[in-house]
Amino acid sequence: MDVVIVESPAKAKTINKYLGQNYKVLASYGHVRDLPAKDGSVRPDEDFAMSWAVDTPSSKRLNEIAAAVRNADSLILATDPDREGEAISWHVLEVLKSKRALKDKPVRRVVFNAITRKSVLDAMAAPRDIDAPLVDAYLARRALDYLVGFTLSPVLWRKLPGARSAGRVQSVALRLVCDRENEIDRFVREEYWQIAAKLATPRKDDFEARLTGFDGKKLQKLDIKTAEQADDIKAMLERSQFRVLSVEAKPTRRNPAPPFTTSTLQQAASSRLGFSASRTMQIAQRLYEGIDLAGETVGLITYMRTDGVQMVPEALDAARAEIGKGFGEKYLPEKPRFYSTKAKNAQEAHEAVRPTQFSRTPSEMARHLDRDQARLYELIWKRAIASQMVPAEIERTTVEIEAADGQRKAALRAVGSVVRFDGFIAAYTDQRDEDAEDEDGSRLPEIKSGEPLAREAIEATRHVTEPPPRYSEASLIKKLEELGIGRPSTYTAILKTLEDRGYVAIDNRRLVPDSKGRLLTAFLESFFERYVEYDFTASLEEKLDLISDGKLSWKDVLRDFWTEFSGAVDGIKELRVADVLDALNEELAPLVFPPREDGSDPRACPKCGNGTLSLKLGKFGAFVGCSNYPDCSYTRQLGEDGNAEADGDGGDRILGSDPYTSEPIVLKSGRFGPYVQRGEGKDAKRTGVPKGWTVDQVDHEKALALLSLPRDVGKHPETGKMISAGLGRYGPFVLHDGTYANLESVEDVFSIGLNRAVTVIAEKQASRGKGRNGGKPAALKELGEHPDGGPVTVRDGRFGPYVNHGKVNVTLPKGMEPQTVTLEQALAMIAEKSTKSGGARKAPARKKPAAASGGATARSGKKTGRAKSAAKG
Repeated sequence: MDVVIVESPAKAKTINKYLGQNYKVLASYGHVRDLPAKDGSVRPDEDFAMSWAVDTPSSKRLNEIAAAVRNADSLILATDPDREGEAISWHVLEVLKSKRALKDKPVRRVVFNAITRKSVLDAMAAPRDIDAPLVDAYLARRALDYLVGFTLSPVLWRKLPGARSAGRVQSVALRLVCDRENEIDRFVREEYWQIAAKLATPRKDDFEARLTGFDGKKLQKLDIKTAEQADDIKAMLERSQFRVLSVEAKPTRRNPAPPFTTSTLQQAASSRLGFSASRTMQIAQRLYEGIDLAGETVGLITYMRTDGVQMVPEALDAARAEIGKGFGEKYLPEKPRFYSTKAKNAQEAHEAVRPTQFSRTPSEMARHLDRDQARLYELIWKRAIASQMVPAEIERTTVEIEAADGQRKAALRAVGSVVRFDGFIAAYTDQRDEDAEDEDGSRLPEIKSGEPLAREAIEATRHVTEPPPRYSEASLIKKLEELGIGRPSTYTAILKTLEDRGYVAIDNRRLVPDSKGRLLTAFLESFFERYVEYDFTASLEEKLDLISDGKLSWKDVLRDFWTEFSGAVDGIKELRVADVLDALNEELAPLVFPPREDGSDPRACPKCGNGTLSLKLGKFGAFVGCSNYPDCSYTRQLGEDGNAEADGDGGDRILGSDPYTSEPIVLKSGRFGPYVQRGEGKDAKRTGVPKGWTVDQVDHEKALALLSLPRDVGKHPETGKMISAGLGRYGPFVLHDGTYANLESVEDVFSIGLNRAVTVIAEKQASRGKGRNGGKPAALKELGEHPDGGPVTVRDGRFGPYVNHGKVNVTLPKGMEPQTVTLEQALAMIAEKSTKSGGARKAPARKKPAAASGGATARSGKKTGRAKSAAKG
């Protein structure tokens, strides 16, 4: 018998069915060991020796694996086909060697890109050794991330109170978000006017043309700056005669995009489906691990952590066959299309994300999948199919028009396009194609050169330039990929780290840097500029790729980095906090000291008149205070209007007054966090600032909305009782006759209507357990089968959501959303609960603050414990 090691218990069960009784497939449950979150885990003075630790659940699983290997003929390591998977195989092998479980048994490494019977059997027929250079690259990345986190973070704690950590990649991603915010702060809006004419042909067909030139001058977008200019041009056009100068119809071909990579999948799922990056990867993981089809578990897509855009020949043949069958031969090019990646440092030798079988169409798979799984599978299938179809043929028509009023003349242009043959668009269009269609305009009527046109209306519309948009998760991932920073397996972890540590908040799916994040970025740019430079981080990624190719020594890379980095850290150890604040006052001046309307000194204290404003660091982050404290108690929040008033008690901020009672509305900080208050004394009304909102976002309007809760939505059509919406201990909810139902976001509390509220309550009532003998509440999410048998689910209980397997219930950690829980996470929680329940009670260990680094190389399901976050991110 041969023992096969995979990462996931779901994969173990499936692959054991494929391989048969001569194999025993066991799961490692992700990473089995990691660097302990304490000093000395990586020792530069000992040639970068590394100490590894195994947590309790992993220790138990490794003992089971070792026992199985001792009685086996050979060991086959079949973890995921990327750098992390290679590292897990290496760790398992090293532990088994230390336990002397292998003796002279042969060890083989196999990789497969899809969980299908053919892919697994083909991989078993082509074993190899562990890829040592790939393991070296993992070791280098892990050591770098640890050294940055455990060297830089203590400096932050001493020099920048309130900052939690910094990291090699995390900090660079945060800098991108903060740099964009700085662009927005500096942006000066400009007014401009656009002028359009609605014209008609002699055949009474109307269309729209836009002004492109006036009085012999070609006009750019912002050239018409005043209403007077616009009115003058409009008046001239209303007196003018219009004539067609030329009509040019130009055929163009639009080629399809390649199949998805990790980042392009996350971007498309965000823009089309509204999924976060983590949600996309969770659903993709489930599609990869497979579903039950005709009694056999089959993976529906290939491995989803990749930056490759190619497909293997048999997949190309299958796609072409499906195109001919489903769309017709005219949609099939003469030969397959081949793509190469444009991303910097693309190094993953994997296929693109594609269906394992193109014959499994989205419509056929929909009945086997939940709604989100079906939508993501459809996106992947359509993009992969479209990538092998013929180009779309589009005719773009440009009409040049002259308007004449005596000696004055103006030029106008009408642009339209028509799809002559849809080609790949019949299967899929991406955002690029939709944007191009908007730019080209709609189809134009028949227009002939030289013919006169009738004027129907002239419109002058005012516009204002807008600053660049904040990054979304998808657009930040795209930017990181363009810069060559991070890798497919790290993007989601980077974003999660930034949000978990309070450096960014997500508002309307956009990343908004918190004041803590902006302070940290300014500190790093002032004192560690080299280590947050985009080019430096990208060049380090290139070196890691060269290590994985066997072209660089991993310890040489570490030595070069550590010599310079440790010197930079030593150079600022003597800095005082006051020196740091002086530097940040200068670096963040536009944010900290915005210009005043009266032109006075923005750093002069508006309360005492002779004090100087400066950054201060408090329990709840940074704020602006007066140098004459405690004699002067003036404070205001970072980024607030320079003329804003505040009482001086703990950084409170006056937001305005209640329009009905005239009572003051104040933003305060309490022992449980920030809150808003109306009035004073025991009769004052208070409500906490909800999770996901930053204090910088809370203005007068939002405070009034919070204080108005709970909000009456309307009377239930069946009971006649009022439905209300509010915020509670477990987040936003609607309430009807004692039944609480959770809402997806805080914004829903203020916008939900009666129809949706009734639906949400009905769904809650249908899913709720029916009394003492009614069994468990209905599952919020089904995660899969436990290796010992029985379903693993997430349920909603009296005290919040929990994981359930049989008689074992484990409450979800604070902040973990039920829909984000993976099977691996649930199994680890169940195993830990079972271990604790079965053993003697131990005294609780004292928690130690965790430092962080920037690599974020671990991914969901591949962590050995919560303390590991100290050296990741």
